[in-house]
Amino acid sequence: MSATTTSAPTGGLATAMAHAQRLLEVDPRLAAEQARAILEAVPRHAGATLLLATALRLAEEVDAALRTIDPLARAFPAAPEIQLEHGLTLAARGHDRAAAAAFKRSLAADAQNTEAWRGLAEVLRRLGDDEGAEAARDRQIKGGVRDPLLMNAAAAMIDEKLAEAETILRGLLATRPDEPAALRMLAETLSRQGRYPDAEVLLARCVEIAPGFAGARHNLATVLYRQNKNAEALAEIETLTAKDERHPGYANLRAAILARLGEYQKAIAIYERVLVDYPNQPKGWMSYGHALKTVGRQADSVAAYRQALALLPTMGEAWWSLANLKTVKFTDADLEAMAAALASEDLPEDDRLHLHYALGKAFEDAGRWDEAFARYAEGAAIRRKQLAYDPEENAADAARTKAVFTPAFVAARAGQGCPAPDPIFVVGLPRSGSTLVEQILASHSMVEGTMELPDLIVMARRLGGKTANRADSIYPEVLADLSPEALKALGEEFLERTRVQRKTDRPFFIDKMPNNFAHAGLIHLILPNAKIIDARRHPLGCCFSGFKQHFARGQGFTYDLTDIGRYYADYVELMAHFDAVLPGRVHRVIYEALIEDPEREIRALLDHCGLPFEAACLSPHENDRAVRTASSEQVRRPIFKDAVEHWQKFESHLDPLKQALGPVLDAYPNAPVI
Repeated sequence: MSATTTSAPTGGLATAMAHAQRLLEVDPRLAAEQARAILEAVPRHAGATLLLATALRLAEEVDAALRTIDPLARAFPAAPEIQLEHGLTLAARGHDRAAAAAFKRSLAADAQNTEAWRGLAEVLRRLGDDEGAEAARDRQIKGGVRDPLLMNAAAAMIDEKLAEAETILRGLLATRPDEPAALRMLAETLSRQGRYPDAEVLLARCVEIAPGFAGARHNLATVLYRQNKNAEALAEIETLTAKDERHPGYANLRAAILARLGEYQKAIAIYERVLVDYPNQPKGWMSYGHALKTVGRQADSVAAYRQALALLPTMGEAWWSLANLKTVKFTDADLEAMAAALASEDLPEDDRLHLHYALGKAFEDAGRWDEAFARYAEGAAIRRKQLAYDPEENAADAARTKAVFTPAFVAARAGQGCPAPDPIFVVGLPRSGSTLVEQILASHSMVEGTMELPDLIVMARRLGGKTANRADSIYPEVLADLSPEALKALGEEFLERTRVQRKTDRPFFIDKMPNNFAHAGLIHLILPNAKIIDARRHPLGCCFSGFKQHFARGQGFTYDLTDIGRYYADYVELMAHFDAVLPGRVHRVIYEALIEDPEREIRALLDHCGLPFEAACLSPHENDRAVRTASSEQVRRPIFKDAVEHWQKFESHLDPLKQALGPVLDAYPNAPVI
């Protein structure tokens, strides 16, 4: 500040000023008293006068603050801190035009004053000057990045010291709660920890304050996408693409969101346009390949994955994507390239585990069973270490569900819920034949296939209180407290949430999320007329197929043979309980029986769903709908028996799985008698 005191500051004065400054943060009224005491000793001291004005404003004595700061601002028109305080006080009094002029005087003296840019943005927004407000907010954001505290937080984030970064940023926001750069950085810190709802709140606040802050809006769209809030994510990203349609980051995220919403042709068109402009982005080619695979353009998807690898030969996910088509045979040159990639010392863990899975598939295709298993086990071990899956917690969840869903509990709620019959839930374990069941049903003229919808799980998590620790969740016990109106509303909510996935006017649609078996009771309560199909496969075939599959997300129980065996046993026990308390409610499709006599099993399936028989259901491979699972290419082939006993090639490695399955193994296809 260029203003000076009327007498040279003494050591005592400096101490008094420092004390008053500290009081500002905890008790502005005491700070005002301290400032008045200083002014009694040193009348017209500019620093003490400024401090008094600030203290009065913070104590909400705005008129007194304005009487204090006005003469000081006239005396020092080029002092940035005085003009800033004048602007803040005028703004608090509602004098926005005068406040804007004061902020501009402050910025004329110090263009890096981010607080003045913030104040100017706010008053210009209230004055209707949106363009000027956005420009001022941009300057605030750019200046804020140079803030020493933000730089310290950024350094901590680079070093993955996320707790330290969070502490710094929360401290900064305690004094400057509307600092956009700090809000965005804190949101990123939380997002890296998987705390997406908290990050969403911060980013929503950030874009409310700074609507033109494109980086924050992009982050918000990403966080929404990661929470499967796809419609909301699309709205945010389209705000950005409306201004910059060819921005590759915006376009790629928009394409990914559209793909998740089932708009594959639109997504493919975006990828194609972006890759013309930016042909050297391997992840873009891989995402393009995923979309092409889903709509059945296998040759084109292979070419896209190959292009990604031409740009980045160590890209493990692209190698696994080729392997995951289940139809690509790797060449000797491919094996050498994957081995060379694995030899890279600085190879990221995710690339390494994907390469192990891809090599496992290559060795399996070559009949090198032991080598294949070793690779699958290597990849699974890496992934298992990354996850916090707890088999004890899963078993406890199943026990809690059984305790809630007693015959009396179910009978007391008969006739409640939403009566709509639209959904058909296909549940079970991954790799159980559920995609084939889905494809059979989706070949019927009255049924629309969608995807593995996350909505029911999201709703259950919300009912449980969204706790990070499942043991602290109040779900499913909370279901006992829900009124008939609440149960009906939940059923209607599910229909509304999933409506965005429905692209036809067919009366029924499929939700193929396998993990929904754990929520069969919830389905019954909120949608009593929905159909539940349990797709079940031989435990060794199903579990080993899951073990050798790397899933894009979720399914944390599949990366250890003991874990997956216990999970399968828990699933069988829980479904047996539902069979007992809800007899006939769940229709079971045994994979081996379906393969052995497709027509008999398909007729029984359609009868359970109340659907007339249609011959198209016998040829599900002829259905050209998009298929969004790991089995997408397999269900485009006629029903085949190849996979039924394939697990036997690896049986010598499956003792931990057999032990974990226990009596479930011998009782299959029935549940063991307890």
